Order: sequence, then C-alpha cells, then structure tokens
Amino acid sequence: MLLGEARSKIDHIAGVPLRAATSKELHLLSLAKGVHGTTAIEGNTLSEEQVREHLEGNLHLPPSQAYLQRELDNIVTAFNMARQYVADGDARLTPNAVCVLNGLILSDLELAEGVVPGEVRMGSVGVGRYLGAPAEDCEFLLQRLCSWLGGDDFNGAGDWKLPLDILRAVLAHLYIAWIHPFGDGNGRTARLLEAVILMARGVPTPAAHLLSNHYNTTRTEYYRRLDEARRSVEHLVAFLEYAVRGFVDQLGQQIAVIRTQQRHQAWQDHVEGVFKERAGPTAHRQRLIALELGRTELPAKRADIPKLSPGIGLAYAGKTGKTIARDLNALGDLGLITLTPKGYVARLDIVSAFLPARTEAELTGAIPPTSIG
Repeated sequence: MLLGEARSKIDHIAGVPLRAATSKELHLLSLAKGVHGTTAIEGNTLSEEQVREHLEGNLHLPPSQAYLQRELDNIVTAFNMARQYVADGDARLTPNAVCVLNGLILSDLELAEGVVPGEVRMGSVGVGRYLGAPAEDCEFLLQRLCSWLGGDDFNGAGDWKLPLDILRAVLAHLYIAWIHPFGDGNGRTARLLEAVILMARGVPTPAAHLLSNHYNTTRTEYYRRLDEARRSVEHLVAFLEYAVRGFVDQLGQQIAVIRTQQRHQAWQDHVEGVFKERAGPTAHRQRLIALELGRTELPAKRADIPKLSPGIGLAYAGKTGKTIARDLNALGDLGLITLTPKGYVARLDIVSAFLPARTEAELTGAIPPTSIG
C-alpha cells in the first residue's frame, strides 16, 4: 500500500506544471535538503540554511571550514553528472558507475592513509561494531549486486514498475552499506546511488533527494534499522517499510510545498489582473500590500504594514496612518484583503474557489468529515 501511495504521489508531482522560477525554487529547496541530509549524517556540521546559501553562492566560511563546502560540492557534482548520464539515456548500474560516484564524492578531501577515491578498498574497514565484507570479496560482491539489481527480479511492468524500482533503490543503498566496498564515503555513495536509481526510473529530481532527508531527520532510527536489517529477512523488510513510509511522508510534504507555490502564483496572477488597468503611486502601494500578504499568508496589523517589506516601507515613506487606512479600505473594497481579529489577511480563498468546501474543524482534524447517505 505504501508503494502504491508513493507511486501515486510521484505521478502527481511529475504532472504538475510549474513556472520556470517556481520550478527552479523547488529544485533548489530539494537539492539543499538532500545534500544537507546525506552529508550531515556523516558529520558535516553546516545547517540546511547554510547549505542553501552555499548552493546560491552566498556562503563564506573561513579557510579552516572550507572542507565542509567541498563535501557539499562533491555531492552536487556527482548528482549532476549522474543526472546528465540519465538524460543521455545511459542509466546502467555497473561496478564502474558506482566507483565513479565514490570517486566524485571523495574528490580533493583529506582521507585516511590507503583510501583511494573511486577504488575498491584493499584492507578491512568498518563502522562501529560492523565490519565490512573481506576486501578480497568486494569486487565480486559489487559485480554480483549490480547484476542482481539489473536482472529479472526487478523487471516489473505496468503498475508494478515504479514500486519495484523504489525497492531496488533502497536495496542498493542497503547492500552498498553492508559490503562497504570503499575505504571511505560508503554511506554517501549508497544514498546517492539510491537517488540516482530513482531518478533514472522517472522520479522527478526534486523527489529523488527525499530519502536522504528522511534518513537524516530520523538519524537514530536510521542507524538502528540499518544495523538490524543485516540480521534477518524480517529486519530487512522492516527497513524497507521504514524507508518507504518516510519516502511517502516526504512526498506528501513536497506536494504541500508545490500546492503552496501554485497558490501563491495564482494569487499573484489574480492581483496583477486586478491592477492591470490601475496606475499611479496609490495603486502601486496597494498592489505591493496585496502581494506581500498573499506571499506570507500571515495577518498584519495596520501599524505593521510599512514593515512588511523594504519596497512597501519605501512606498509609505513620509505617508501618514490615514494613507495606510485608505489603502487597506480600498483593498477590502476590491475583495483582495479582509480584516480578522489578528489583523489584515489576503483573501486567498479567491484562488482556492474550486477546492472542496470543508469546515475548519475538519481541516484541523478536530472532527471526521461528515458522511452523506
């Protein structure tokens, strides 16, 4: 059931038309979460906000912390390379492809002696109580894993195709973690490989990062499940369920973000339409207020209106409270805002007119939806 729900949500995300700016914002948001998730698990101390600042080119750290940024850049480089291979139609899962990902992940980082980026290890390695497979078996196991994941067991068709691919991605993650074929970066390689497999099977790139974010936000549970999964088939299935359930939850949150962005875009279009034939400084001020209240979705007292944004503050420089009051009344007459006990709010219900009508109690879960019949 969870796999079916995941497929449905992925289809929903893949079918949503977004403006270029909105799509770019969603990709940046999801990339920041994914990159932060997979590096934070391994000890990178940068916050998600700092990761986003770095991706936007706005993060400046002292030289002593430059390696933290390098870890982020390596994940992004590896993902972008894999995305290009997928776009070119070359999504084969081979030992060499896995080695290339590891090489990119570890590129230009200070590593322990004997660790060579992208090369199968020659000695023993472990994490905590867990010891990876014997070094002499790693190449064989990596080849066997790639053959199995690319074989008939995962050749689903129709409604089963994507659910099997989701399982394939999570199993690839698990077995890379168990084999531990590299001297370092095995966890990051496993999680990145998981994302690449999802993306290669048609999962939109913003959704392909979600599992890494799930593992990071439930890090203690992630390590416990990962340790238990190697003990029995039952524990392995429990890890699959843990991963897929988290994936479904993350997909649901991403759909909520998409809906919010669509609502904001619809609101902006509506406001621009209302002011299309209106010009002058008064219309400019009113338009800015309507747009900002719709963007924040938060109530604002009359005295706080000039503080909503720098642009609004500039527009009201030298104006009195009477001017603000007249503008708010005009926006109310246009049906764009309304006054509530907490302040003025945008009439976003205008652009939600075709959503099913529900009571506030139903929306908050206070009462179950009323049945008819």
